[in-house]
Amino acid sequence: MSGSQITLLGAIAGFTIYLGLPIGRLQRPAPRLKAALNALAIGILTFLIWDVLTHAWDPTDKALSDHRWGTAALGGGVLFVGLAIGMAGLVYYDRYNGRRRAAAAERAAADPVGAGAVHSQPLQLAWMIATGIGLHNFAEGLAIGNSAAQGQLSLAVLLVIGFGLHNATEGFGIVAPLAGEGTRPSWGTLGLLGLVGGGPTFAGTLIGQHLVNDTLSIAFLGLAAGSILYVVIELLAVARRANLKELTTWMILGGLLLGFTTDAIVTAAGA
Repeated sequence: MSGSQITLLGAIAGFTIYLGLPIGRLQRPAPRLKAALNALAIGILTFLIWDVLTHAWDPTDKALSDHRWGTAALGGGVLFVGLAIGMAGLVYYDRYNGRRRAAAAERAAADPVGAGAVHSQPLQLAWMIATGIGLHNFAEGLAIGNSAAQGQLSLAVLLVIGFGLHNATEGFGIVAPLAGEGTRPSWGTLGLLGLVGGGPTFAGTLIGQHLVNDTLSIAFLGLAAGSILYVVIELLAVARRANLKELTTWMILGGLLLGFTTDAIVTAAGA
């Protein structure tokens, strides 16, 4: 199988994320549906945190077992820095957007006609989720490309299948804040969200065929884990406001089940 064919498969694996995005166009969903979508996203993203951190820590764990202290320290340090940037970076980014929204609200009150429109908070959250998933998917693309570069073509193809199924569920996670708050994005916005979330799989596959580097992979996985963890905290706040504990609990479990089910193909490929 040629490099261009592997790259094409990597693109397909990433862009299956578009399968879940149209649900963000739902108009005025019922409160229980909004709560269910939000909780499903929490379950999927919680699984992703576990999945990402497991893969990010694995090189360091192996280095510790082999008493390669320098490699272990480097891997652990890169992971921590990635987590810090991914999580704290979004805290400050969200604070900046909060100040910008407050200033825009003041301008709108003073001059309703001249004040420009600002992005809604649910849309900002959707962009954060898409960015975190995109970083995670870049690392997945690196795994596909690395496998092909090492001559493990059957593994690369199975990874494409597994990641493709997995990314199809991630689309729900991106648009959950939009459907959950009744915000109806344009098709263009959904297209851009899908590009940010799924496009990095294609880029990672392309780069991974020429660059095999554990440290780079750890860095992106750390960034992804930190950003996704921040988003989960935000979605949990939305779930608390919905006050539907029973439904929320079962849908979170459903999201976890979706994550583990789709990831099972990837695990089987590595067995």
